[in-house]
Amino acid sequence: MRFAARLLCVIGLAAMLVACDRLTLENYGKIKSGMNYDEVKSILGSPTKCSEVLSIRSCAWGDDKHHVNVSFVADQVVLTAAENLH
Repeated sequence: MRFAARLLCVIGLAAMLVACDRLTLENYGKIKSGMNYDEVKSILGSPTKCSEVLSIRSCAWGDDKHHVNVSFVADQVVLTAAENLH
């Protein structure tokens, strides 16, 4: 049981590191208006969270310290924002 718990922790940490590696200024610069969700996901990986209100999907990648936010209308990027990317 302890081995399984440790293994899950290692896998979780590795996934977080991979996601953090994708949150770069260079990758943020690749996101353009009109791209669809899958294209953005291929650049940044799976989002940390998404919400949908009035047909606008807003997704966030990262954490409170550094993150990227992308809003989609009709599955196309319409607005992007980022904070503390390197």
